[in-house]
Amino acid sequence: MHTIARSLTLLAITLSSLAVAAQDVSPRLAIENAGDGPVYRVPIEGMIDNALAKYIDRALADAEESGASVVLFEMDTFGGLVEAADHIRTSILDAPVPTVVFINKNAASAGALISYAADRIVIAPGGSIGAATAVDATGQYASEKVQSYMRSIMRATAEANGRDPYIAEAMVSDSIAVDGVSEVGQLLSLSANEAFRLGVADAVLPSSDAVVSNLGLAENDQFAHQTSGVERLLRFLGSPIVASILMLMMMGGLYFELQTPGVGFPGLMSFLGAALFFAPHYMLGLVQSWEIVIFLIGILLLFAEVFVTPGFGVAGIAGLIMVIASLMAALIGNVGLAFPSGGQIAQAAATVAAALVLLVALAVSLSKYIPQSNRFGRLILQPELSSSEGYTSAETDLSLVGSTGKTVTGLRPSGVAEINGRRVDVIAQGTFVDSDTKIEVVDVRGSRVEVRPVTT
Repeated sequence: MHTIARSLTLLAITLSSLAVAAQDVSPRLAIENAGDGPVYRVPIEGMIDNALAKYIDRALADAEESGASVVLFEMDTFGGLVEAADHIRTSILDAPVPTVVFINKNAASAGALISYAADRIVIAPGGSIGAATAVDATGQYASEKVQSYMRSIMRATAEANGRDPYIAEAMVSDSIAVDGVSEVGQLLSLSANEAFRLGVADAVLPSSDAVVSNLGLAENDQFAHQTSGVERLLRFLGSPIVASILMLMMMGGLYFELQTPGVGFPGLMSFLGAALFFAPHYMLGLVQSWEIVIFLIGILLLFAEVFVTPGFGVAGIAGLIMVIASLMAALIGNVGLAFPSGGQIAQAAATVAAALVLLVALAVSLSKYIPQSNRFGRLILQPELSSSEGYTSAETDLSLVGSTGKTVTGLRPSGVAEINGRRVDVIAQGTFVDSDTKIEVVDVRGSRVEVRPVTT
């Protein structure tokens, strides 16, 4: 009976879509409560993260305040964080302003969930929507608890806007087949025409301008809403690649600061890296206060190990564990739905381990190769300037070796002697020599002329 009911529902949707298409190739997207206010165009691009969620909240608030007739989301995303997508979904469902999503060209994973929350869905030719199952940081399917929740919110979101919940759930679960589109074992992803035929999309239109025209709002003012500089900076600093670089920066600075006690450039670099790592993550809700506190306590324990109780004991080990644990917790983020999975913990551990390996490689490179570079040699004094390499403080007059003369002053052990008719500063070998004593030059090294008394 269930199979027959599903088939009849799909048949009804197909016949309805064909009937609409027969009347108008570009179906109208009439919205009853759309006013004469401006059309707000809001981009949803790149990774779905907490920074984007905060931006969507601001955009919806601005649209409501200005009396917008509709908010047009221009979407192109391959997905992102489930908790961020759920936040955006809730904000769009609760928005008092009518909402339309124009998919150009991708609404995968979290993007599909957000699209379902809008009052109308329009997709560009060649676009796609679907594959909304939740995965962990390693790309593996999340736990069944998370998957169950994801299926429920997809169904609920579809029902809230009068769409088929069965189609929505098939985008999350590969155990659901959709006749003529996907089989059991395949996640549902729909092309533009398939999405329109199955009633997921309300129209297939080539551009956002065409969407506005079909809404009957071409004469309304158009407002292109944009992210602020602070929001773009937060998204940049919160990206996984930049976060890894900042983590290496803070750990490398801390290592070199502990090698050269005192507040110097490495310490400032470490502080800057920590600030740029934790502050954006805290503002985005990915890091909580207790994680920052653990990190700071770990740093204090490491400094106590170096300056208070030199060695590597309990304080040093505890500090190192706390620093690594806080960084891993920050990389995992607030999973919200469940305890972090083994894959998430493994991914965070692998990221921290990679940073430590890079740190070791950096330390070896700095200690081995940089001191030999010409640029580094201009910054510091060389440790040894040997005569074998041509370094001398004065010219060496080897012709004096073997010459004899007479001391002018007493040598205690240095003094002045007359050799070959000229006065020369000399130094006696291991003994004091009185003045007016015959001497012989035994060695010359630069300005150092060594002599010994001549015995008869």
